[in-house]
Amino acid sequence: MKDRDVAIKVENVSKIYRIGLKEQSHDSLGRSLLEFARSPLKNYRKYRSLYEFGDLDVNTSNDEEDSSILWAVRDLSFEIERGSVVGIIGTNGAGKSTLLKMLSKITPPTRGMITIKGRVSSLLEVGTGFHKELTGRENVFLNGTVLGMRKKEIDRKFDEIVDFSGVEKFLDTPVKRYSSGMRIRLAFAVAAYLEPEILIIDEVLAVGDAAFQRKCLNKMQDVGKEGRTVLFVSHNMPAITRLCERVILLNEGRLIQDGTPHDVINTYLNEGHGIAASKEWRSIEQSPGDDAVRLRAVRIISKDGVTSDAVDIRQPVGIEMTYDVLESGRVLMPYYNIGNDQGVKICTAIDQDSEWRGRARPEGRYVSTAWIPGNLLSEGIVYVGAVIRTTEPNTLHCREREIVAFHVIDSLEGDSVRGDYAGDLSGVIRPALEWNTKYEPLGDQVRSKVSAG
Repeated sequence: MKDRDVAIKVENVSKIYRIGLKEQSHDSLGRSLLEFARSPLKNYRKYRSLYEFGDLDVNTSNDEEDSSILWAVRDLSFEIERGSVVGIIGTNGAGKSTLLKMLSKITPPTRGMITIKGRVSSLLEVGTGFHKELTGRENVFLNGTVLGMRKKEIDRKFDEIVDFSGVEKFLDTPVKRYSSGMRIRLAFAVAAYLEPEILIIDEVLAVGDAAFQRKCLNKMQDVGKEGRTVLFVSHNMPAITRLCERVILLNEGRLIQDGTPHDVINTYLNEGHGIAASKEWRSIEQSPGDDAVRLRAVRIISKDGVTSDAVDIRQPVGIEMTYDVLESGRVLMPYYNIGNDQGVKICTAIDQDSEWRGRARPEGRYVSTAWIPGNLLSEGIVYVGAVIRTTEPNTLHCREREIVAFHVIDSLEGDSVRGDYAGDLSGVIRPALEWNTKYEPLGDQVRSKVSAG
């Protein structure tokens, strides 16, 4: 990669903080006076200790170091090419926000070097960069000036910013009187429309309503297509997969993986950072059920039989139920209740295996698997509940609600049903329908009528 193509270069960057410790109290006047006399020197040493960390080794664990030391970011190195859209994911406390603050020059790295080529606009929290006493109009011009823009440039974008934010009625009201939603709408509009070469967005968009979030994601897609660099931190995996061509996974301040959205998100979810794709009861006494049937395990599997939290939208996914029949002679009906992360029920999937339909089952262990074809479910989190009942007499043996879940991941690559469309596709399912299009050329008579009309 040529240097002229690199917008952001992070080289062996670490950020270290010193955690405050409880002050020691004194039970005598003499000791308190002595401590007061020593306080100037003590405070000076405290101040220096905030910025001097000696020769701490990045490979040494926190347990082996001073207990007051916290590595927020630890020996990060990566490059981001100009014009790319990169997602940064990880659990809370992984170092994502600290990294963005260093890239935005809000705080300097303790060690290492960050090189940024281009004008940066950051949206790290509600109302970032706003002066509460100034009006919305004044803050737009203030932010543009900070970004190095001339008044003519800001004037040219001003109407678009106001229209996107929807705060025109309150434009000449001090920002301190805005709601958090109004501040975030205006802040995002300023950050996106004042044409920064590098746009840095934190999870702050989560405070907006669903319609505004979709609006912001669509705008970020447009920014990426215009050749500007975008860094996007989010826990919204569908948004990450839809927006980003590359994802960086952080954990405890370290870089764990850097690659395609599908591969990195799959690692993130499968390493216990996300949702549970399997549930097992090792003890039959503690497993759900009754004297007739006991549920022993439920898991999500890929087509090769591997348990997986993350599923490519184009690939089939199996829901496997293991159960023990303890009492022979019952016609059982195992089934799944399947829903999405919006609380909407997608379907009920009943066991239709012809070998056992309407047939009494003898004692033994059974493994029933339902396969959902690829290009059927929509992207997002899918929750699965497991139920086993007898039809005659109607008896409920066990019901476990939302016992497992998996993440359906979409992308712009391959033969996904989304095709070349990069925007939000709502809906409970996204089936691969068969399309047929017939073509006939327009006659001269039709064209003349259109022209005349």
